[in-house]
Formats: sequence, structure tokens, C-alpha cells
Amino acid sequence: MNNDPTELIRRELQALINSNPKCRECLVEAFGQAWDTEELCRDFVVEAYVAPLVIVRRKEDGKLGSLFFQHGPPRLYFFFQADEPDKRKEAA
Repeated sequence: MNNDPTELIRRELQALINSNPKCRECLVEAFGQAWDTEELCRDFVVEAYVAPLVIVRRKEDGKLGSLFFQHGPPRLYFFFQADEPDKRKEAA
């Protein structure tokens, strides 16, 4: 039995993202920045994969956050969102 309440929406997002992978230029235009795997490893420490998201820690400042990724080709990571625990507490 799976107790992950996000699994269904994550599966739907994963199918949507991977049904029409975008080029780097398109992702940059839409989300401001995109990383290939080498660039991801340069800028982040990967904490976990929960497709279509990857949980990361930004090397520059240690900030925890998440990125979406597409399997591709090309495999690209995009839309970094820093974790904001204070906002989660407010929403609860």
C-alpha cells in the first residue's frame, strides 16, 4: 500500500512533461534557467528523485529546493523552487 498522497499528481505531471519534451531554449524562456545533468551536478547536490521532481541543495548557498525534470531527449532540469518552510507552516 502506498501512503504517498502526491503520487497520482506526480504521475500525471510526469506523463505530461515527458509526452512533449522541450528544448533548452524553450525551458529557459518559460522558467528562466535550465540545467543538463553535468550542470545540475555542478550547481546542486541531489538529495532525492520523486519524479517528475528532484530534491536538491544548491551548492552556492546550501538552500534546499526542487527542480522539475524531463527525461528527454534532452534530459533537462528546470524551474528551481527554493523550499520555504515558513510558508508551509502558514498554510497548515
